[in-house]
Amino acid sequence: MAYKLLIEKRSADIPKWLPAATSIGSVIIAFLISGILLKIIGGDPIRVGKFFFEATFGSWAAISDTLVKATPLILVGLACAVAFKMKLWNIGAEGQFYIGAFAASLVILVPLVTPETPKWIVLGAMMVMGMIGGAIWGFVPGYLKAQYQVNEIITTLMLNYVAVLSNNFWIFNKWSDAGFQMTPTFEKTAWLPRLTDYAREYTGFSGMTLHLGFIIALVAVVIVWWILERSRWGYEIKLIGDNPHAAEYAGLNIKRNIILVMMFSGALAGLAGMVEVTGVVHRLQERISPGYGFTGIIIAWLAKLNPFAIIIVSILFGGLIVAGREIQPSGLSQLLQGIILFMVISSDVLLRYSIRLVKSEE
Repeated sequence: MAYKLLIEKRSADIPKWLPAATSIGSVIIAFLISGILLKIIGGDPIRVGKFFFEATFGSWAAISDTLVKATPLILVGLACAVAFKMKLWNIGAEGQFYIGAFAASLVILVPLVTPETPKWIVLGAMMVMGMIGGAIWGFVPGYLKAQYQVNEIITTLMLNYVAVLSNNFWIFNKWSDAGFQMTPTFEKTAWLPRLTDYAREYTGFSGMTLHLGFIIALVAVVIVWWILERSRWGYEIKLIGDNPHAAEYAGLNIKRNIILVMMFSGALAGLAGMVEVTGVVHRLQERISPGYGFTGIIIAWLAKLNPFAIIIVSILFGGLIVAGREIQPSGLSQLLQGIILFMVISSDVLLRYSIRLVKSEE
């Protein structure tokens, strides 16, 4: 009896379990492929796997470091997911991240507040400025898309370079700290509280760098979930993304929604930049992002645009960043991220087509 592979376009609704299964399967296959490649070049996949786990989840301090790296990834992943829900391809979260960090830093570097200003007001002002900066950087491609149908992939991608180079101009010239590629360290009123700050009262917190930004990211997840799943605006976003012609027939203002969604997406990425400068580096510097904006794209797709799933995926990628600093050969972490992205894109075939092995008569 002969068999043949039958590939058919899905006519029925996708099973609810399938998106999660494809994401989990993509990660598992990506790890297996990476293990095989590592073995081919003479490495020990089992030993590397054990080291990866110990470096990311092997102790409370390691977990703390992983969650610190996951924090901006959650916010950037949310930024990408919001835009992708409406079929807007925001590839500019990296630039929005940098502009958010820059705008938040203005509160201290201009300065916009006095040295005597209470900490909660300083941090609140930096949060607002970070979101405004990111929103402005999202408005530009959103407006061009809405008014002139300019491809948002090109504009958001190009604006990444503008944002990074604009940051560098101010860091290298106006605000350079003794000629170095960074600004002076912010006053502690502009630092997000960290667990290690409470080590005197709770000795178990000693050396734990997890900061308030993680809670901010979790709150953002809940807000984004509510907007997308429970609000009228969220319904409009999904309707425009799924069927713009039906949305236009229903009287929805598509141009306005394009601009608002891109601004909201940019604001989330800008908030990530603010969290990074106030929670981790405590200054504005040249390379405050190891590619968070681009990693956020992978995270959003791997999470299937689900805000709560973004938390889990961000922690995984946060672990990759932490372990990647120690794992040899260097670049293994980036290789794994690339393979995961390839597998995620490939697995989308299973969401559009059903694949069956059927008997065929000769």
